[in-house]
Amino acid sequence: MAQPTDYLKSIKSESVVQQVINCLTDAMISKRLKPGDQIPTEPELAEALGVARTSVREATKILNYLGVLESKRAEGTFVASGFQESMIDPMVYGVILNQDENFQHLMELREMTEVGMLRLAIQKRDENDLALLKEKLEDMERIAAKEGDILEEFFAADNVFHDAVSALCRNPMADKVNRVVRTLTFAVRHDTVETMIKTGRAQELIDAHWKIFDMLRNRDANAMEENIRNTYFLNVDKG
Repeated sequence: MAQPTDYLKSIKSESVVQQVINCLTDAMISKRLKPGDQIPTEPELAEALGVARTSVREATKILNYLGVLESKRAEGTFVASGFQESMIDPMVYGVILNQDENFQHLMELREMTEVGMLRLAIQKRDENDLALLKEKLEDMERIAAKEGDILEEFFAADNVFHDAVSALCRNPMADKVNRVVRTLTFAVRHDTVETMIKTGRAQELIDAHWKIFDMLRNRDANAMEENIRNTYFLNVDKG
């Protein structure tokens, strides 16, 4: 009879905690552990892997923090059933620690994902979607016309618009990728919006968003990469 730990392999080298993590994640990737499955108890894992219980405890703590596992009091530890925001954290920390090195890579990733999502949104959008996007753009126009410090309100409206475009894809996996990329590029996007507002170019930024709207309305995928790239304003003069 198969045992509940048959998919586990004894650990021989490398960081013990890391190998416990690798063993569990390999089991998830290969579908031997599925979302909602309960993993073996700490003693069972330690025995099957030939490691100390403290190593198993540390590995499961890390996977809990990352949102891969979830512990339920008095029930045990289970493979998470859905996407958790904490899954983004390791990528965010990597970007923070290697900001200069990763900047160009991030911009390439952002362009790649936004172009792909816009292409999908062009195929799937309907008239109700266009009406909703128009409302989001009109909100941005109203905020830009206000007196005083509008930065955070405008930046929030910018995010709402892009999230709405992502939703048009009607693809939950694409939406998750969008959320990851937008989290990773938060700082540069915020800096760009701040600069455009402080230099009196908020309308130029809004116009770039209207151009995206027009592409969706007209189902026009021509020069998509160029139009997306032109919305980044990466070389704006900060005055």
